[in-house]
Amino acid sequence: MSFVAVPDGSDFPIENLPYGVFSTAGNPTARIGVAIGEKILDLSAVASFYPESVRNALQATVLNDLMSLGCDAWAEVRRTTKELLLEGSALHKDAALQARALVPQSDAKMHLPANIKDYTDFYSSIHHATNVGVMFRGKENALMPNWKHLPVGYHGRASSVVVSGTPIRRPYGQTLPVDGADPAFGPCRLFDFELEMAFFVGGPPTELGERVTVRDAAKRVFGFVLMNDWSARDIQKWEYVPLGPFTAKNLGTSISPWIVPVAALEPFLVDNFPQDPSPFP
Repeated sequence: MSFVAVPDGSDFPIENLPYGVFSTAGNPTARIGVAIGEKILDLSAVASFYPESVRNALQATVLNDLMSLGCDAWAEVRRTTKELLLEGSALHKDAALQARALVPQSDAKMHLPANIKDYTDFYSSIHHATNVGVMFRGKENALMPNWKHLPVGYHGRASSVVVSGTPIRRPYGQTLPVDGADPAFGPCRLFDFELEMAFFVGGPPTELGERVTVRDAAKRVFGFVLMNDWSARDIQKWEYVPLGPFTAKNLGTSISPWIVPVAALEPFLVDNFPQDPSPFP
């Protein structure tokens, strides 16, 4: 059991331990932390307890260095973090260190957890794909012929990914108010939200053209966040043919500040929906 109090119903029990980047008024330097109960464990303050190979990454201002170390390092960091938070640990026995390392979440300002170089948005729910297809093309042509055969996606604008709570502006763009009429320019009138789950991908860098096999892909997933894929539907309907979304999607993408590691969700794994047709081997 953790010596840090965890209220009933908390999203941050010791079984979770998500990663985030935070600062405080007293220390405006961004640093990596792990949420536990109503506190944040400042990993830079306890980095000496971790293997030397990960200490520099834990003292960085974003999670990129840690994510690049790979799944074995991630497992070791999680194991050590859990041990530090247990009753009887070195941290539990050191009140002065606790005062430095355990920060109230209420005192923290959360930041984007990583420098995001690229992101791809996949169209992976058949229910969502059908609903949007009906909206744009009608019920008879809702799913495109390729949808059940390959992962349909588009590259979003990485520079407009923001942490939850950042204001999002309603975009301007071209729309087609009436079929057959000329397009008009103005503010979006069909501003929509899309609740999605986003994956942070890490591991050692690959060379240009180097493949990551399906079998090895899971080892590259560092963790998950909730994501809001803001969408200007009226702009999207006019601009998405033939190359996909542009202005309708690049206005902003909100993500939650805490990255839940894969290990925290493994106990809840369930079988996938039956795939029809079967994926390629």
